[in-house]
Amino acid sequence: MNAWYLAFAYLRFHWARSLVLVVVAALILFVPAATQILLSTSQTALVARGEATPLLLGSRGSQLDLTMAALYFSDERPDPIAMGEVEAIWDSGLAVPIPVHTAFSSGGFRIVGTSLDYFDFRNLMFAEGRGLSLLGDAVIGADVAQALGKGVGDTLVSSPENLFDLDGVYPLEMPIVGVLAPTNTPDDQAIFVDIKTAWVIQGIGHGHEDVVTAADIASGTETLANASVVQFQRITPDNIDSFHFHGAQDDFPATAVIVVPADIRAATILKGRYLDSENPSQLIEPAGVIQGLVDRIFRIKSLLDVVTAIIAVAALAAVGLAVFLSYRLRAREVATAVKLGARRGMVVRLLAAETVTLLLISGCIAALGAALVSRNAETWVGWLLSLGA
Repeated sequence: MNAWYLAFAYLRFHWARSLVLVVVAALILFVPAATQILLSTSQTALVARGEATPLLLGSRGSQLDLTMAALYFSDERPDPIAMGEVEAIWDSGLAVPIPVHTAFSSGGFRIVGTSLDYFDFRNLMFAEGRGLSLLGDAVIGADVAQALGKGVGDTLVSSPENLFDLDGVYPLEMPIVGVLAPTNTPDDQAIFVDIKTAWVIQGIGHGHEDVVTAADIASGTETLANASVVQFQRITPDNIDSFHFHGAQDDFPATAVIVVPADIRAATILKGRYLDSENPSQLIEPAGVIQGLVDRIFRIKSLLDVVTAIIAVAALAAVGLAVFLSYRLRAREVATAVKLGARRGMVVRLLAAETVTLLLISGCIAALGAALVSRNAETWVGWLLSLGA
């Protein structure tokens, strides 16, 4: 017990040197643990999103681009798929199709046009407000609300994907009617609207008003115009009835379609219908695509483990050298203790107690840091994944 007391007293007296050793040792223990926790959580989060989506229908092309655009609302832009494919799946009675339209954004966040089935499918809950009910309504994710400082009653204005793609695309002011509870998924960084609202933004649907009103005619102040209609940039109770869409809805675009089959048999039948490589549409399993991506990404994990091990060994060697040199500098102290009657075994126990005390304190600090990372890993990883998308 005296050895522990003397060791602690010595470390406290030389607090600056002890603090440096504790911090270095704690970092050596903390960094590999934190890295493993974050990598494991990242892998789980990536795969979970794919596993939660049974099938995904889109235009034939890059399966990864299609998956990232539909599940993570990334910047990838696969060729659109016609809504006629959605109706075909409905008519088959084998699955529930959920269209997803991700061509536009607002305030740096993706506008996701979809159907009400999406909210049930993802088990999204409302922290404030209500769901979509009218053309033009918007529901925002938790991160969108926090980043933009907006809530129910505020508005958002859509923006075109780029300044050279303005043909038929009109900024639309959308009232926010609901804020979603946090989910630690890309849904937190999305702005949800009805898919018809996305078509309005795209210019497929619009509303009209008369340039010459009955009041103008009565007062004799008719206005001359080249056209009797103007395009709205805001959907209100007064003009919502005038909004309509040109063309057949089966030809309207969607980025992808989430397909939720009734059972395994239905899924097998549906997948068989899209095996033909000449078919312009493809039906994929996002879980397999994401797992392939994860496998490629985490191939570097083994290399990272080796690098971490080498750095840890070098750091431990540096700490060991520092402790050894400290003991060498204390040779006169040790000699004095021996002359005062201390046995060499007692001196060894004293030095060992100092080393163990340093390691215990460092281990506690590293464990607390790892626990903090583990507790917040899902939130941090979700934020990073959304930021990366």
